[in-house]
Amino acid sequence: MQFPDSRNVLEPNCARCPALAESRERISWGTGPLDATLLVVGEAPGSGDPDADEWRGGNWTGKAYTTHHSGRRVHELIAEIGYANDCYFTNAVKCFPAGEDGANREPTPDERANCRTHLEAEIEQVDPEVVLATGKHATQTMLAFDGGGLDGFVDSVLDPIHCDSLGVTVLPLLHPSYQDIWIARLGYDPDEYVDAAADALDDAV
Repeated sequence: MQFPDSRNVLEPNCARCPALAESRERISWGTGPLDATLLVVGEAPGSGDPDADEWRGGNWTGKAYTTHHSGRRVHELIAEIGYANDCYFTNAVKCFPAGEDGANREPTPDERANCRTHLEAEIEQVDPEVVLATGKHATQTMLAFDGGGLDGFVDSVLDPIHCDSLGVTVLPLLHPSYQDIWIARLGYDPDEYVDAAADALDDAV
């Protein structure tokens, strides 16, 4: 599977967040067509593997959702619901947030806020019909545009939310790293989850 080979660089060498600027290898800018119907928002790029043949991760490729685990799964889901060539991929935070052990940590509220204008610029440029927010933190970031919060993420999965300030529908999805656990808890098997996501998307578009 190939991921989009273009990227949308908004602020080269951005240093709004000193800790992220220090820990990253590259800024993971959004990638994909700038007139896409769908826009996928993740949390932040993973640490990645610089020696991988293909799925090295956004911290090394500079492109969102290009890790072997999360990126591969999200691209497979988008392909299965019929939008493989009509989707723009990005993250709420564009730089790898390194924890003490070198693995990902959660971005801080300040880091999410600092990067929110980048995400807003991407959404305005692409003007998608639907934003797919993958996971709790991506969904919280989207709701923050309207000054809202999130109480009970799992209950919001596949339930469209209109973002008034951006004029776009947000469809929360499970984060790919946790979908194996939560798909069953939502009462789906993997194929049923894909079908349910496709149905929810059809209703939202």
